[in-house]
Amino acid sequence: LVSPSTYTQHTTHVSATDTMGAFTLLPRGIILSIILTASVASGQNAPKAKEKEMTPGKYRSLAEASLSERKYDEAEKFFNMAIQLEPDNAGNFYKLFKLHRRMRKLEDALVDLGRALILQPDDIQYKRARSKILLSLGRCDQALVDVQDVGRIQKKDEPELEDVSRCAFEVEQATNAFMREDWTEAIQYLDSVIPRTEKAVDLMYMRAKSALGMKDYYGAVSDTGRILKMNSSHIDAFQVRGEAYTRLAEHEMAVKHFREGLKFDPEHKGCKAGHKFVKKIMKYDKKGNDANDSNQYKEAINFWWQAINHDVTHIYFVKDTLPKIVKAHSKLGEHTKAIEEANKLVSVEETVTALYVLGDAETEADKFDEALRTFRRALEIAASDEDKESAQKKVKEAEVALKQSKEKNYYKILGIPRNADKKQVKKAYKEMALKWHPDKNPDNAEEAEKKFTEVAEAYEVLSDPELRGKYDRGEEVFENQGGQQRRPNAQHFFHQNFGQQQFHQRRQHHGGGGPRFHFRHG
Repeated sequence: LVSPSTYTQHTTHVSATDTMGAFTLLPRGIILSIILTASVASGQNAPKAKEKEMTPGKYRSLAEASLSERKYDEAEKFFNMAIQLEPDNAGNFYKLFKLHRRMRKLEDALVDLGRALILQPDDIQYKRARSKILLSLGRCDQALVDVQDVGRIQKKDEPELEDVSRCAFEVEQATNAFMREDWTEAIQYLDSVIPRTEKAVDLMYMRAKSALGMKDYYGAVSDTGRILKMNSSHIDAFQVRGEAYTRLAEHEMAVKHFREGLKFDPEHKGCKAGHKFVKKIMKYDKKGNDANDSNQYKEAINFWWQAINHDVTHIYFVKDTLPKIVKAHSKLGEHTKAIEEANKLVSVEETVTALYVLGDAETEADKFDEALRTFRRALEIAASDEDKESAQKKVKEAEVALKQSKEKNYYKILGIPRNADKKQVKKAYKEMALKWHPDKNPDNAEEAEKKFTEVAEAYEVLSDPELRGKYDRGEEVFENQGGQQRRPNAQHFFHQNFGQQQFHQRRQHHGGGGPRFHFRHG
């Protein structure tokens, strides 16, 4: 065994290059013991030694290198590592603030500056930077405190003091007006403040709510859209946007936004109520549309009125639905009711579109003079070139219809609307031809012959696209007639258009009863 003093003597004079030579002076057991101990110690301390090699400065350098390559997430990680090693260095937080500002993470940047100012409360640079961030977020009253502090520290006012003070005053006035639901004044002040901000979510939400209160639904949609780009989980913005789309009668979009809000909070009262309201209107509206498509016009009208009566102040929906109700009444032949409902639409808002609905209803009722006046009124109020061109066309059509009503109205002869399709024209012709067929009217043969001929002539014109186009434009339909009235071969025309259908008359006397007619498909 070697005494401690002997071990000390030998080890204290051994250099790195003479290590193995020194070990030869020791007994084998001690040599092994020393090697094992050193090996274990080396293994345990290796990570710590490596970790100690990374200093806050090196992490900051790595962060700056990542920043130069636009690897912002990586730079953020390195700055945070520097902060962990050096939490009392305000400069670390300031560097992280500049990164977050560059990343447009203004809320995070604000936190960084707050932590820096805890360490250096009177640092002018930090206070100025924070006041700018606060202004960008629309928190002008807090920005004013920082600007005033800078003036106090350097004993002179900041150049921005007046502008920041004005901003703080306008935000206060807007908030007060908003709380008392003076939407006009609130928007007046908010319109002045918001352009000077960058990410003022709270102010934009206040303006969106005010726009909704003023029935400026497009304004509400616009502001909530900007809010949701900045904060995609802003539930109240989803609600306001949904309500705005509801009032614009864009119900599918409304449902979409209410559902998005409910994803974040399934029990959110505003989104739940809005969703329920819209779905009920959509249900009745769909039932009305389905009934209308099935030619069940009375049922359609009933469903549409149920939808309207769910909220009669839902003006955009009323304006979209009344025209459908008017057309349904016209199809039922209820022309007086159709005109009455059309006048309601015009009373809601006299627009070119509303006047078209009224004019069309009047045309269907054969009130051609009134229709012409209505369409001329639409032309008077038309603002855009497109509306003017459209209204001029309507006026021209009304003039032609009025002229035709005083001569020979083929539509009236067949009992169909002017917009009837080919199928409707053919169906009406068959019905009217059978009604006025001379063989079916032996006691009124002269009138029946005349009517039968008119029906054939009407069908000849309205079933031919070219002839119908001329007729609708008020042009001469049949040329080179030498002023003579056209007399088509009505019997030939009738049998030609009934195809293989054969017309049979069998007189059967049953106590003085008239003739009975049967149709047999060939």
